[in-house]
Amino acid sequence: MQKYGVNELRRMFLEFFESKDHLAMKSFSLVPHNDKSLLLINSGMAPLKPYFTGQEIPPRKRVTTCQKCIRTGDIENVGKTARHGTFFEMLGNFSFGDYFKKESIAWTWEFLTEVVGLDPDRLYPSVYLEDDEAWEIWNKQIGIPADRIFRFGKEDNFWEHGSGPCGPCSEVYYDRGEEYGCGKPDCTVGCDCDRYMEIWNNVFTQFDNDGHNHYTELEQKNIDTGMGLERLACVVQDVDSMFDVDTIRDLREHVCRIAGKEYGKEYKTDVSVRVITDHIRSVTFMISDGILPSNSGRGYVLRRLLRRACRHGRLLGIEGEFLVQLAQTVIDGSKDGYPELEEKKDFIFKVITKEEEQFNRTIDQGLSILEGLEEKMEKEHTKVLSGTEAFRLYDTYGFPVDLTREILEEKGMKIDEEGFEKAMEEQRETAKGTFGETNYMGADVTIYESIDPSVTSTFVGYEHLSWESDIIVLTTDDAIVDALSDGEKGTVFVKETPFYATSGGQEADRGFIRTKDGVFEVEDTIKLLGGKIGHVGHVVSGMLKVGDHVSLEIDQEKRALSARNHSATHLLQQALRTVLGTHVEQAGSSVNENRLRFDFTHFSALTKEEIKEVERIVNEQIMNALPVKAENMPIEEAKKTGAAALFGEKYGDIVRVVSMGEFSKEFCGGTHVDNTGVITAFKIISETGVAAGVRRIEALTSKGLLKYYDEMEEKLEQAAKLVKASPDHLAEKISHLLAENKELHSEVESLKSKLAQESMGDVTDQVKEVAGMKLLAVRTDGVDMNGLRDLGDQMKEKLGEGVVVIASQIDGKVNLMATATEGAVKAGAHAGNLIKAIASFVGGGGGGRPNMAQAGGKNPDGIAEALEKAEEVLAEQIS
Repeated sequence: MQKYGVNELRRMFLEFFESKDHLAMKSFSLVPHNDKSLLLINSGMAPLKPYFTGQEIPPRKRVTTCQKCIRTGDIENVGKTARHGTFFEMLGNFSFGDYFKKESIAWTWEFLTEVVGLDPDRLYPSVYLEDDEAWEIWNKQIGIPADRIFRFGKEDNFWEHGSGPCGPCSEVYYDRGEEYGCGKPDCTVGCDCDRYMEIWNNVFTQFDNDGHNHYTELEQKNIDTGMGLERLACVVQDVDSMFDVDTIRDLREHVCRIAGKEYGKEYKTDVSVRVITDHIRSVTFMISDGILPSNSGRGYVLRRLLRRACRHGRLLGIEGEFLVQLAQTVIDGSKDGYPELEEKKDFIFKVITKEEEQFNRTIDQGLSILEGLEEKMEKEHTKVLSGTEAFRLYDTYGFPVDLTREILEEKGMKIDEEGFEKAMEEQRETAKGTFGETNYMGADVTIYESIDPSVTSTFVGYEHLSWESDIIVLTTDDAIVDALSDGEKGTVFVKETPFYATSGGQEADRGFIRTKDGVFEVEDTIKLLGGKIGHVGHVVSGMLKVGDHVSLEIDQEKRALSARNHSATHLLQQALRTVLGTHVEQAGSSVNENRLRFDFTHFSALTKEEIKEVERIVNEQIMNALPVKAENMPIEEAKKTGAAALFGEKYGDIVRVVSMGEFSKEFCGGTHVDNTGVITAFKIISETGVAAGVRRIEALTSKGLLKYYDEMEEKLEQAAKLVKASPDHLAEKISHLLAENKELHSEVESLKSKLAQESMGDVTDQVKEVAGMKLLAVRTDGVDMNGLRDLGDQMKEKLGEGVVVIASQIDGKVNLMATATEGAVKAGAHAGNLIKAIASFVGGGGGGRPNMAQAGGKNPDGIAEALEKAEEVLAEQIS
């Protein structure tokens, strides 16, 4: 048997099913579309759900894919065994109401034995216990002896996911040989050992489960198969695990070279090598699909994988940043199947580097926090660190729990393992990837799902602002109806529409739909699965009926202003790439008639100079009056032109490319101006951070900008009027007022200090000797915290060496201040700890440095007791 590589096997599989009239589709993004049930794509069929449920009509009834997938529900076991991994590729062939069991099983056998060349005598099929049809096909048509076909129950060989389509499975196992077995005489298919490896699963979707285990035959029966590419490679290359197949082995060996370690010699080393090898694959692919590190959702998964890889690098003794080197190896090994890796390489490297640098800082922070927790444990006379605290160190700061254990054990301490596991289990549930209770489609069921999937709408709004068509469907919130009457809310579907539905960051058109009998106001336009466009609103007057001929008219001013803002975002993106670098990618946008908002990947706030330069470039291109052209072309051709695509966006085979002269070229389905000069002008009004590595710019153009300048002029005139100056001299007048205010403030503070001293009087007779150290603990009311600090400094000078504690009641509250001279601190005095100890007597809390601290409180009645306590605390500190 020839030992094909991973990239060869992927190509062979797709080409084989193309020869069986399947459409070979590219892998979907790891970010699910229209599926709230998934955090990340975790199976080959997950992105195809709309085709299986009839929500969308597939591009062909036969489809084949190699889908990139991530599963993180068992992340703690990754590395501990050679089986577990988070990233994998799933080969699959799918039929949507076309072929069924006979063809699926035959092609499974043909590919494995004739194309790949596996030994037929080492292949063992299984079928569902009651699936006699599949058993007959394997036995009679393929020729597998009866004693080599295994029948398993529901748990193993029946696929279902709550309510919805479901059906029996037929798996194929490969006998890897006795050396992988458990040695038991009855070891056979289904044993838990590693001898019989499941490599392919055929799911025959032929039933509908009503949610109460009542099954009815589906009219349209489907095929959903899956075969792990890495598993197939293990068998074909005759290696022990996924970490030994060609592309992953190259990555594993690269880890070993960086660490100066040899794989297969020591268990702990192997664990760390496997963790890094697996996680850097997931990380590289996730970032290539636009996922960025964050503290929630899929961004949290990415951050966790990154930090896990980093910490295992430390355990291997790797110093400094190293993951970018490995990401390059991932890209080199997989770019043939996933060209987006090479396209996004610079950005992938930037994100990894930034996160790795941050982790190296946080792990040192974790050591400092652990030290503080140890001090707390000693004070509380406990030798057990709470599970919650241990998990917080691990989860929030990325601090390795095994390192926490090791450090504590050296000091005779330990972790509350049960509490830690409880916290870990709660997080594990989050990592499994479910947002909440959902149906099979992963979305809340709406009336729109009941519309015939053959119903589609054509958008004609690029060329037309009004259009005539016919109503094909009407709905209320909960029903498909024949008519909508006066005042009734609903959604109108027509054959052709000029209304733009919210997508690509551009907000929907509004306007009116008119018939001879009624008027419908369109308040929103939505894009639905299957190419449907819904006009959401209410009947203003009369009645609309299915079949009515209608006139559709959009709000032309809103469209024109929205187009200006949308076109400006294209100019903005290119300007940002010019000023900041090619790592800038669009991370989201929102444009309407009033303003534009643009999110982009960058790792620091823009300087004032950078913002000005971006504005200059955009306005220059507006003044250049660049022609704007839109062209539909095959996606591969579009990529060759250098057109920018939105991260993680789902594009079809034909894409619309919008060009603005030679300056900007992007994939975009939105509406635009014909010439950039129409935009008039561009102004950035804010630049902020919205997530780790993501910045947001809000800006204005044309009418919105003129309105902004009018409002600013009005505010300027009002401000000038308040200070009795003209707008031209406002800055000069404000500068004069600030100087005057500063002078008056200084005089006030001087007077307050003088009054505070006078109110205290001569307090030298209240100085006490405490363990050989002078202490002045006094009360003076009506003094704020600034005044107390000034008094403290003055009293310190009079003492020479010692500690001053002053309390003051002001407006029913208490201010406490303590300060210590350098000599007192050297002798053991600590103002921060002293304040912390006495603040509770006045119903407050506080702290500070050894030489100065302050606190606030709500109980003036406790001042005397607090000052008495100060003497006791100081004595303990110095003794």
